Amino acid sequence: MKVLVLGGTGEARALADALVEDGAVVVTSLAGRVSRPRLPVGQVRIGGFGGVDGLAAYLAESGADAVVDATHPFAQRISANAAVACPAAGVPLVRLERPGWAVRPEARTWHWAGDHGEAAGMAARLGERPFLTVGRQSLAHFVEPLRRHACLVRVVDEPDIALPASWTLLRSRGPYTVGSEREVMAGADVLVTKDSGGDHTVAKLVIAAERGMPVVVVRRAGPPAGVRIVGDVEAALAWIRALPARWHGRCWHGRCWHGRCWHGRCWHGRC
Repeated sequence: MKVLVLGGTGEARALADALVEDGAVVVTSLAGRVSRPRLPVGQVRIGGFGGVDGLAAYLAESGADAVVDATHPFAQRISANAAVACPAAGVPLVRLERPGWAVRPEARTWHWAGDHGEAAGMAARLGERPFLTVGRQSLAHFVEPLRRHACLVRVVDEPDIALPASWTLLRSRGPYTVGSEREVMAGADVLVTKDSGGDHTVAKLVIAAERGMPVVVVRRAGPPAGVRIVGDVEAALAWIRALPARWHGRCWHGRCWHGRCWHGRCWHGRC
């Protein structure tokens, strides 16, 4: 079986690990927006597909049997393209999306924004020293509203735009601990982030709650309509294993799954 994983997240890497261990051929696609990405096991391709048509053509040419969209919750364009390209190519698609932070008890006290522009306006009113953890590609929305503020901006790679002289740039990659975040956030008076979810960067929310700091959070746009959603790697694996038989009349790479045929039988009734 060949699985295309639209990756760039910890969940995508964990899924690739599990699929390769099970004997699948895994190709993980990365957008190429991070200079030194953490690479998963299996095959890796870097760069875009060329829109919906390009992705559909790739699926047809590569012989992919399934696609798992495990991109970041805010990588909306590739998710939207996959939702159109996969049905067009006749390839099953599932969205692996980690739960957001809205379930946290303190979330009811946060200032929720519909987009980055609204978040910038909220931050300008709530503090003088915002801590921005919104990703370098979103910083343009914050420059004018916060030009006179003393912002601390944390990103993985150097931004593509010029930042105001009053801003401080911190290049860093998570995961982060409560101790390290306490030190970094010592001078901040408002936290601005997006509802990325997960554990790798949650420590900043712990410190904000500890200090009673205002928190501005950009809401997720939500997945494309009609796409099945799973919340963890185990559920994604279960979805893949339950797919109808379509793997060329043989057991997975010449052997049965976990020492037996999938669901007690071989594909198309034979190995």
